[in-house]
Amino acid sequence: MELSLTNIVTALLTIGVRVTGLMLFAPFFGSVAIPPRIKAALVLTFTALLYSVFSPRIVPVDAIHWLVLVISELTIGVVIGLATNLVFDAVQMAGQVLSVQMGYSLINILDPQTQVDSTVVSLFHQSIAMLIFLRLDVHHWLLRAIANSFQYMPPGSAHINILLTGEALRTGARVFAIGLQIAAPVLSATLVADIVIGLLGKASAQLPLLLLGPALKSILGLTIMIAALKYWPDLFQRLFLNSMVQAERLFHLAG
Repeated sequence: MELSLTNIVTALLTIGVRVTGLMLFAPFFGSVAIPPRIKAALVLTFTALLYSVFSPRIVPVDAIHWLVLVISELTIGVVIGLATNLVFDAVQMAGQVLSVQMGYSLINILDPQTQVDSTVVSLFHQSIAMLIFLRLDVHHWLLRAIANSFQYMPPGSAHINILLTGEALRTGARVFAIGLQIAAPVLSATLVADIVIGLLGKASAQLPLLLLGPALKSILGLTIMIAALKYWPDLFQRLFLNSMVQAERLFHLAG
């Protein structure tokens, strides 16, 4: 009876902690807009569903090793969540850069996702990205990934090592590259506009470019941004797929 109780507790602890890591750091699930009680209910629900499938495969461990087990399982859930959340960090960075270029950097709104002040363009970018995230069912991808992780990464097998740390840092550095990729159309157009306005200012000092310049850049930036939204679903589908591939790569390095 004691062995059976140990098996049950170990299985529930393993599955629950791994799912909790995902719920805390994954996009949509980890949003502060979702009440903690709802998150707790989701964790309990997914833990119960996964327990019925994977509990026979989980090897029980002694109570003295539970702390190591918790850290190991939490790392797996966090890796899955953060790999996808980096796309949203890149979206936010792109919005911040474009806010400066388009003249909206002084207008801040409380972001319901992070509860911090964000610029209008950044909040608009994150809202569109979240709608695409839900439209592509990426939240379902995350749930399937956390379920499949029990097959190719048994509980307690994850370890933090130098290779994992280095790859995680390189993954985080990709935020800047992805952010510039998202902001590239508007950023290129506004930079060209700056050059043209500068040349016009040299050619004719009488033109009121200090007044017309910001308005022209704002209109140009909004026009290019609206036109670029047509290509966002394909772009973000590729980015989210790459994030899942990167999460799997981190699993192999941690195993």
